[in-house]
Amino acid sequence: MITKKSRKLFAEAKKVIPGGVNSPVRAFRAVGLDPLFVSQARGSKISDADGKVYIDYVSSWGPMILGHAHPKVHQAMSRALAHGWSYGAATELEVRLAQKISQAIPSVELLRMVSSGTEAAMSALRVARGFTGRDKIIKFEGCYHGHADSFLVKAGSGAITFGIPDSAGIPPSLAANTLIAPYNDLSAVQAIFDQNPSQIAGVIVEPVAGNMGIVLPREGFLKGLEEICRKNGSMLIFDEVITGFRLAYGGVQKIFGIHPDLTCLGKVIGGGMPVGAYGGRREVMEKVAPLGPVYQAGTLSGNPLAMTCGLATLEILKDKGVYKKIDSLSQDLCHGLEALFSRKEVPARINRSGSMFTLFFTGEEVWDYSSAKKADVGQYAKYFQKMLQAGVWLPPSQFEACFISLAHTQKDIMRTLEAAESALEKWDLQKTP
Repeated sequence: MITKKSRKLFAEAKKVIPGGVNSPVRAFRAVGLDPLFVSQARGSKISDADGKVYIDYVSSWGPMILGHAHPKVHQAMSRALAHGWSYGAATELEVRLAQKISQAIPSVELLRMVSSGTEAAMSALRVARGFTGRDKIIKFEGCYHGHADSFLVKAGSGAITFGIPDSAGIPPSLAANTLIAPYNDLSAVQAIFDQNPSQIAGVIVEPVAGNMGIVLPREGFLKGLEEICRKNGSMLIFDEVITGFRLAYGGVQKIFGIHPDLTCLGKVIGGGMPVGAYGGRREVMEKVAPLGPVYQAGTLSGNPLAMTCGLATLEILKDKGVYKKIDSLSQDLCHGLEALFSRKEVPARINRSGSMFTLFFTGEEVWDYSSAKKADVGQYAKYFQKMLQAGVWLPPSQFEACFISLAHTQKDIMRTLEAAESALEKWDLQKTP
């Protein structure tokens, strides 16, 4: 299935890059293939090195909410490029993007730009510890917050895919300060607080989990976390690197009416450029240098091209019609897939939140890490291969999200449903007993 140029590039890559890829899930090992190499992308389509075109549901893992190479964003980037692309100094662009974010997310009174979601989460955790004077944090099984040492304990995403929820190279003493609770289980969180009085700096959570596949919060879960943190003087940290400006202009916290102490952002706020941000209450963020003792710095933070891309993207997203359209397309596709799998008697569940969704090959509801792990990864690999052959680019892992963009069309949805029906007919997927 791998194209000639991708095969050649992969052979070359393995000589100079570990595993031939710069991020593990790109390796395609979980779906029994070698990776395809991409040459270009435009709109809802992505092209491999040999020129084969696919309908793209990865969207660069979420940020391409407008689709690839949106004309207005492209024009803004071209204008910015003429002025240079890195200064290592303050710019008006970073001020304007910070203002847009703060206006859209009331809980973010001050924020700091960084270059990735991992950096944002790592920095937010340091601020929480610095503000509270405590060391321990609570994270949830299957939630992924980047590859910083404190987070690679029962992590999601690639860590699930490769069966290594803990990474080598993390000191046990550091891992001991990361306490684990099941997602959607408030009683477990309360028990951890009871066992560690006045020791927990904060709770970090994906408010809609996206790294064990899409897992939605049960009613009252997020509000309960907010109440527990307030009661115990701990920081509630929302990791909205995926969901921020993806599910709403203002993120999940706007939808649920939650006010976390700290928020981590990335992906959409940079429109596909390497961007992250963390921010929160003024008194908390004033602990960050140069105002306070919590040190964090970055040579490329606030990069002018990245700020330009983010500004142009958020300006388009201010139109509420964007979210209405992509949510409607997502609903049409998911309803179509559910009807198809039901008709074919193939056990599958779809978890959807707005324009992001995951098809799990399981007959059970998926509410947490344990239930997500029951999904049949072998079945997903077969499905992935047939869909790829039919020109549909899905995440190369059962435990990732699919994303709809503004560039997707009803024609794309119909072609995808046709490809899925063909996949079920031509491949012997397991049927319900």
